[in-house]
Amino acid sequence: MEWFIAPEYWLARQVVERGVAAVYVIAFVAAARQFKALIGEHGMLPVPRYVARRPFRLSPSVFHLHYSDRFFAAVAWSGALVAAALVAGVADLLPLWAAMAVWLLLWAAYLSIVNVGQVWYSFGWESLLLEAGFLVIFLGNDEVAPPVLTLWLARWLVFRVEFGAGLIKLRGDRCWRDLTCLYYHHETQPMPGPLSWFFHHLPKPLHKIEVASNHVAQLVIPFGLFAPQPVASMAAAIIIVTQLWLVLSGNFAWLNWLTIVLACSAISNPAAAPNMPNSPLWFTVLVFAFAGITVVLSYLPVRNMLSSRQRMNQSYNPFHLINTFGAFGSIDRVRYEVVIEGTEDSVLTDHTHWREYGFKGKPGDPHRLPRQWAPYHLRLDWLLWFAAHSPSYARPWFGEFLERLLRNDPATLRLLRHNPFPDAPPRWVRARLYEYRFTTVRELLDTHAWWVRAVVSEYAPPISSRRAPVARRT
Repeated sequence: MEWFIAPEYWLARQVVERGVAAVYVIAFVAAARQFKALIGEHGMLPVPRYVARRPFRLSPSVFHLHYSDRFFAAVAWSGALVAAALVAGVADLLPLWAAMAVWLLLWAAYLSIVNVGQVWYSFGWESLLLEAGFLVIFLGNDEVAPPVLTLWLARWLVFRVEFGAGLIKLRGDRCWRDLTCLYYHHETQPMPGPLSWFFHHLPKPLHKIEVASNHVAQLVIPFGLFAPQPVASMAAAIIIVTQLWLVLSGNFAWLNWLTIVLACSAISNPAAAPNMPNSPLWFTVLVFAFAGITVVLSYLPVRNMLSSRQRMNQSYNPFHLINTFGAFGSIDRVRYEVVIEGTEDSVLTDHTHWREYGFKGKPGDPHRLPRQWAPYHLRLDWLLWFAAHSPSYARPWFGEFLERLLRNDPATLRLLRHNPFPDAPPRWVRARLYEYRFTTVRELLDTHAWWVRAVVSEYAPPISSRRAPVARRT
């Protein structure tokens, strides 16, 4: 079955497998470092409480069998170590069956985390990592040549990521059709990066070229992934370049990097192909079975893409396999931020001095240049961006978050960049909604500030008791 194997994609397989493993490392480390305050035993949305009301069949996870913070940490740190070993090439030193088993265990471990992560893990790139992580199980290792079917399924995944995102834009906000969305997006995106201010101030005609180029890259180029070589390699290269542009202009966790890694599956390099044996029958059967399952499960994502009511980032099964993707169907024209403040004063007056909490990624201090965090994912910062748009995003956890600040909870404070009360907890905390915009070039030169902000309204009134109010916007 020579048609079943493609030795000329040996290097592509190396890039895809080790790239996916590298993203796994980042994802597991992020889970280990952030889980305690978010979903730990005494977190804002505790896992034990969640699994008590959510049956295993709807959210399969090892944490249905047992949960403790120590056990969660062991799973997350073990996952990071195993993934790091795969980055180093350990899979190629193992028998084929053992390498597949390691990839499967890694996927199951991260699935267990995502399926109990609740709103903190409700992002499309979680499903993308799980789908990519399951796919690489069937790429094999150096015992076999890369299977053609799995390589095509990797391209199919890239196609859904790109084409789905392109369609949701055309069907969504009018500014994507009149090519003006980037007048606003670099400023209002969830977590701007260190170059976002500069991208925002590019000439408007260039912004229109960016949007038009994006439409071509997402709606036309992905079809080239299925063309003969060298067209497929050229299409992959264009996708990689456009994704790198997104990496430079913002922070989208590992979405862009994982898309880049998967796009490499279409790049052929016959000169680097070693002599490799044919696949054993059992491996061939498993690859065909995986391809058949993918074809069947692709029906719903394809129907969604073709629907006029297309939805973004949806999983159709609890295993997060063969998902639908898309982002930024609508673009905000104004940026809002929730700013958290505290005071040591025992009695509140008009002269009370409030001190602001600093966050690692989301805008706060107008003089602080946004930082580069991707591919790392700051879950609290991202959820606060959603919370600024609608308090319903924050209702399940925001009150508990304020309560934890009132007692200087160590796990919660580790999620922040700056705690203005290092010696003793504040007496009161509050939240206010601000409108932010990037400074102009003249304002930056005069004030050395990257942002201008103004208070819009109260978001949560001052509290000092253990019963924090529900977040609200007035």
